[in-house]
Amino acid sequence: MPKISSDTLWELAAAEVRSWESGGAEGDDRDEAVSERTVFLMGSKAGGKTSILLRCLDRDELSKPTLALEYTFGRRARGHNTPKDIAHLWELGGGTSLSDLVQIPITPISIRSLSVILVLDLSKPNALWGTMEKLLQAAQAQLERVSSQVQKSKPGVKHQTPVCSAARVLPKDYPDRELISPFFVPLLIIGSKYDIFQEFDSGKKKVVSKTLRFIAHHYAASLIFTSIKSESLMSKTKSFFLHLAFGLERGKTVSSDPLKPLIIPAGSDSFSQIGSPPAIDVDITSFRAKNPKDLWKKVYERVFPPESTSEQRDLKDPAKDPQYSEPQIDAMRAQKDQELEQYKRNAGKSWKGLDLET
Repeated sequence: MPKISSDTLWELAAAEVRSWESGGAEGDDRDEAVSERTVFLMGSKAGGKTSILLRCLDRDELSKPTLALEYTFGRRARGHNTPKDIAHLWELGGGTSLSDLVQIPITPISIRSLSVILVLDLSKPNALWGTMEKLLQAAQAQLERVSSQVQKSKPGVKHQTPVCSAARVLPKDYPDRELISPFFVPLLIIGSKYDIFQEFDSGKKKVVSKTLRFIAHHYAASLIFTSIKSESLMSKTKSFFLHLAFGLERGKTVSSDPLKPLIIPAGSDSFSQIGSPPAIDVDITSFRAKNPKDLWKKVYERVFPPESTSEQRDLKDPAKDPQYSEPQIDAMRAQKDQELEQYKRNAGKSWKGLDLET
């Protein structure tokens, strides 16, 4: 921190802000600077996001349904008597029904150190592609809007902390670098409830596993299958989480066997290793696809037809979602709704009984 002529709190705070904006202090002060990162979790409704987060934070708490969008934080010290780094953690509930709320955790401030975790419920493969597609599109659109705002905030002046897409920071030797479409920020895809998924037919497991490998590689993302009932898998999942939240080194284990839990760090897969879509009783040459991703989608949805979205439309209003139910409040609201309907009926009768002739 630069030396200042006064020790008032206001001037100390101002000097700290100037130091931060100029890229931090020099020497030992930089090593002790507190690091702040943001991790945004989204995914399948009731897919286990909260349970996974609590386990990664070593919190012995009962998991409760997420109310729309919830915030918590984690802290971790890098050594003895050193400041604790902070991870701001946002969790989106409701599956895809509340995807508009991505604008709250994805801001011009958070985008500088943001990571996204997408949790997909492996036990419900028919809803998997639709959930993945809608949530990633919503997040990507917001990231692009925020990036545009940041670039326009200071016309003609390069921003102090550059906001770049993942494609601009990938190593030159990254597999299939010219063929993929990297997600805007670091992305981790977690396939949850592997304990249920492992009992599936081997052919269907292969379709889900290879499809998620393709999606992860397409977005330059990491991929891991997990289950809160497996200490081993949760330990590996925690390693990926701590890498995003605190910058710790993640495990180097790689597993691409479709009949085993997948563990594939970003950059350790390739299209040649993944191969073509694993069609089951389907001639993939009969599909008319605009691009490889579209082809994989058509094959996947032939094997796992997407579920009806009528339920998602009905649950657009969180008040109608069963996971947010509050018996006493709901009963009071029902009573007020009945009173309102009765009032409307009575008002209608009174209106009809009026003589409007002058």
